[in-house]
Amino acid sequence: MVADGPPGRLRETMNNPRIIDPASDIAIAQAASLRPIEDVAAELAIPPQSLFRYGPRKGKVSLDFAAEAMARPAKAKLILVTAISPTPAGEGKTTTTIGLGDALRRQGHKTTICLREPSLGPCFGAKGGATGGGHAQVAPMEDINLHFTGDLHAITTAHNLLAALIDNHVFWGNQLGLDPRRITWRRVMDLNDRSLRGIVTGLGGPANGYARETGFDITVASEVMAIFCLSRSLKDLTERLGNIVVGRDHHKNLVRASQLGAEGAMAALLKDALAPNLVQTLEGTPAFIHGGPFANIAHGCNSLLATETAMGLADFVVTEAGFGADLGAEKFLDIKCRKAGISPAAVVVVATVRALKMHGGVALKEVGQENIAAVTAGASNLIRHVQNCQSFGLPVVVAINRFTSDTPAELNAITEACATIGVQAVPCNHWAEGGQGALDLASVVTAFTETKPATFQLLYPDDMKLADKIRTIATKIYHAGDVAFEPAAAAQLAGFELAGFGHLPVCMAKTQYSFSTDPTRKGAPSGFTLPVREVRLSAGAGFIVVLCGEILTMPGLPRHPAAEDIFLTAEGEIGGLS
Repeated sequence: MVADGPPGRLRETMNNPRIIDPASDIAIAQAASLRPIEDVAAELAIPPQSLFRYGPRKGKVSLDFAAEAMARPAKAKLILVTAISPTPAGEGKTTTTIGLGDALRRQGHKTTICLREPSLGPCFGAKGGATGGGHAQVAPMEDINLHFTGDLHAITTAHNLLAALIDNHVFWGNQLGLDPRRITWRRVMDLNDRSLRGIVTGLGGPANGYARETGFDITVASEVMAIFCLSRSLKDLTERLGNIVVGRDHHKNLVRASQLGAEGAMAALLKDALAPNLVQTLEGTPAFIHGGPFANIAHGCNSLLATETAMGLADFVVTEAGFGADLGAEKFLDIKCRKAGISPAAVVVVATVRALKMHGGVALKEVGQENIAAVTAGASNLIRHVQNCQSFGLPVVVAINRFTSDTPAELNAITEACATIGVQAVPCNHWAEGGQGALDLASVVTAFTETKPATFQLLYPDDMKLADKIRTIATKIYHAGDVAFEPAAAAQLAGFELAGFGHLPVCMAKTQYSFSTDPTRKGAPSGFTLPVREVRLSAGAGFIVVLCGEILTMPGLPRHPAAEDIFLTAEGEIGGLS
């Protein structure tokens, strides 16, 4: 069959023929020649007996070998990649992480990349997949974006097993005296489904249990996901699962998963999933992709186990934190680094000309037109993110992820804006050229690690009051003028402190699109009031979740979800995945 227009691979689907665009991310990924996963493992000196193959191009590294790697005294230089506040124009944080990793490897450094596992929610929703783009991708792209090695399904099942055990306990006499009105453990699924945000269970008569209000969150917001990503071993995982608080009894005492005898079965479901996943970039750079909490409603980092394993095997480890630096990077530093005792050697903040124009007031449909004034105005968002990262005592470089529509004058506007605060901005072309397009960025990063030692410091101490921790993040990172606590949220915080949880860090849940809780406020707003409407205890994970504004823990699908564009050819190839 022949189609008009640019050449492509035309395939008959079950319903109609569609062309797989040869310039699309999935076509580029499918055309790549990947190494056997054994060769990728060998580059990191992972022996064959410690690699469990999931087909020829992906595998898991045994927990025994991971523990050995984590215990090694020599640690890699950890590079954190973060970004400006996201816009529909795109920033390319994952793409830049991969491009930088490929570039460091091209320069002869033993390099490993650490990323989160994509969630099916955004994959079928508005955002699309999360494996990079162009010639800076991890592969097999469609496997990673869809079921991968089944980790997220295991996490979903373990979470929902606990929900079933809770309802079963109440049904069979409720020996613990659980108050059905105060059960806080909801169910999860790894899809966007707004209809499940609030539900009533137990309808249909006595045989179906007690009717009560509850709801669903998305799997990547589950406390089990957070526990999974912060556990160093099966023993650690099991203990953390047992510490989950599921609600309160009729005397308002906390009830934990261990009192239900749930942690053993939950850990059994997660046993294989806890082993880190190993894949590669299109250029063959080893990549650990493991765990996937959202950064706007969870702590936004890949698993600690994967990161520390990688740090024991390489000279450089390049990792990312979700969404903008106000969310992902802050949580990476204040939660993950606090708990692990690790710190980055340098931070890369990703920006694009197109996104800065939107922060400067330009509509999405006009970002392809030159507008130096808008770039300069929007750079206020970039500068604040850079200065926030510097406040942790870390050296920062800006990566300008280039688009073909960028003009020299616009690129220069970003460079000049960064120069006003003494920060270097490096244009990169890794989307089109892979690692070759990020060599300049790699040179700056390596120079930083040699000449600008990090003096990492946390934003707040453990012994600070929970409300003051929230206020510190709001004023120092978001630049809010004040914090307004709903009475119920203030009471919850006081109760958590009385129960002995005041030492925990806080995990802020708010819109990713603005420093404020209003997603329409672009740029660098300041002086606003941050509303805190609810706080949730994640005792197993070891932090307090703070819900600000109208943030949702179960997203919905857009008017035209990405799922409508995904198709399967008669030959079994997947198309339309981006």
